[in-house]
Amino acid sequence: MKKLVSVFVCQALLVVIAASPLWAAAEQDDVLAIIKEAVGQYEQGDYAGAANNLDYAAQLVRQKKGEAIKSYLPEPLPGWEAEEAVAQAMGSAVFGGGISVSRAYRRDSASITIDIVTDSPVMQSLVMMINNPMVAGASGGTLTMVNGQRAIVQFSDETGNGDISIVVANRFMVTVKGSNVSKAEMMAYAEAIDYGKMAGN
Repeated sequence: MKKLVSVFVCQALLVVIAASPLWAAAEQDDVLAIIKEAVGQYEQGDYAGAANNLDYAAQLVRQKKGEAIKSYLPEPLPGWEAEEAVAQAMGSAVFGGGISVSRAYRRDSASITIDIVTDSPVMQSLVMMINNPMVAGASGGTLTMVNGQRAIVQFSDETGNGDISIVVANRFMVTVKGSNVSKAEMMAYAEAIDYGKMAGN
């Protein structure tokens, strides 16, 4: 009975991944092939091999999601240059797992970095903090709304440094960090992020 249940779970995982809009047909083949191999290993009693393959498949899924999240990041604003966006999929052994994507923007000595984190157990504590006005006030931040999203802004006019923390759909944490910039420039980048696309995925 236990074997049948486990095989059913693996097969259900195949269906869910195959239906994901993040996957093109060719990209499905690699992941599905690995999961099918894991099912065969499980049926043969190779539990270690099956678990390893399922972990590997899950990591591939996280990598593909990270690549998709890159599209939420804005292009450089006029007068700015941007580096290539970088995505990192972390396994469960690193802070419980998760996906992070970042991109750096520069103009002369000014720099802005946008980080997006999702699928991490740490997210819940961050969401609770940003949704608590008392926490925002205690940290010296100011509550605001960015394109309909709750945010905390911390900025020093003296140094031109600061950051904006934004929670999207209770699943994504977006951080805009600025150095040698104006608050308006940081807000402009925060407002250029595609929150609608992010919330829909």
